[in-house]
Order: sequence, then C-alpha cells, then structure tokens
Amino acid sequence: MRILLLEDDLMLGKAIKNALESSNYVADWVTTFEDCEAALKTTNFEIVLLDINLPQGSGLDILKKLRLAKSPIPVLILTARDSVAQKIEGLDLGADDYLSKPFDIEELFARIRSLVRRSKGIATTVLQCRDIELNPANFTVSKLGEKIEVSPKEFMILKFLMENLGKVISRPRLEELLYSWDNSVESNAVEVHIHHLRKKLGKDFIKTSRGFGYVIEKNND
Repeated sequence: MRILLLEDDLMLGKAIKNALESSNYVADWVTTFEDCEAALKTTNFEIVLLDINLPQGSGLDILKKLRLAKSPIPVLILTARDSVAQKIEGLDLGADDYLSKPFDIEELFARIRSLVRRSKGIATTVLQCRDIELNPANFTVSKLGEKIEVSPKEFMILKFLMENLGKVISRPRLEELLYSWDNSVESNAVEVHIHHLRKKLGKDFIKTSRGFGYVIEKNND
C-alpha cells in the first residue's frame, strides 16, 4: 500500500514514515502544501494522511481541491486540533476519518486498513479467492489453511490484485505501489515477484494479460 503523508513536524513526520515502512507500507513524506499538491498530480496513492496546520496553508485546502476534482482517494486527517467543531469542518469538507495527535500507531494502521478497504468496496477484513486467504491485519497468506511465507513486496502485489479481482493491473501501476521516491525500481522487479508468487500459490492463480499486466480472476462460483 502506498501512502502519502503530509506532516511539517520533522520529528513526527520521520517517526510516522519509519513506523509505516517498518510495517511494510510504502510511504512518501512531504512537509509543504506545494510538495503535497505536486505529489498528488504525479503519483497514485491509496490513501493520504493530512496534517492541518502548515506554515504555507492548511491541509484542508488540499482536501478541498481533491474533492472538487472528484477524487475518491481516502483522506485521514492527522492534527492536534481536537474540538468538535474542527472535526466537523474536516469531515464536512470530505475527509474520511480524523485522528487527533498524539495517537497510537496501531490505531493509525487499523484506520488506514479500514479506509482503504471501504474505498474498494470490500466489506470483510480478510481477502479470499479460491483456496488463497490473505489477512492484511497480520500480514499473513495461507493456502488451504496452511501458512505461505511471502516477502513484503510479494504480499503487497498479492493484496492489491486480490482487492481488484477481475481487473488487469499494469506493471507500472504495481511498480508505483511497491517503491517510494527513496527507492530505485529494478526493470524486472515485478516479474520476479510474480514468478515467486506463482511458485507458492499455483502457476495459474495470477494470470498475465499480454501487453497489459496481471490479473487474478474472480471466483467462478
């Protein structure tokens, strides 16, 4: 899961980014209004974490622009503001959730999972397709009830494909999902991860759509 974090407090921003990455999320961190706008124009994110109080403006202005542009991306506001009126303001502008600082990092992770799941129209916590089950909460994958060891990037690819059953996902989109701005992308990285997943889950579980990308087909039942 690729996350955009807007936080101008350097110590807090670094702590949140490190916590996200240590839990196998891909996090891009910006500290200014302008950098956040630029990031949203050039990169696809699955969720945005917005601070409100910024030297050059408000995170709420970012939120307004996203919603005026009809962007469906989930937005979670992170702020020290804790009055009811300010929470209502953010939610009325189109925020999907609100978390006051200081917060527990595990609660942040749970809210992120919930918002992304809701944005994809997924009602259950655990993803399942045929004999494969994936649990985003504890980063486990199983086949016929037996745990399968997968790498963090293999997990991210599998999760994204299972969240988008029946949809062909391009290699560039998967690369964007796997690597933040801090990491370089190897030319065949996605193919290698897909190859490893097929060896572990079955060669036909992930199919290739030549010239377009990869897909996990929906259950036939």
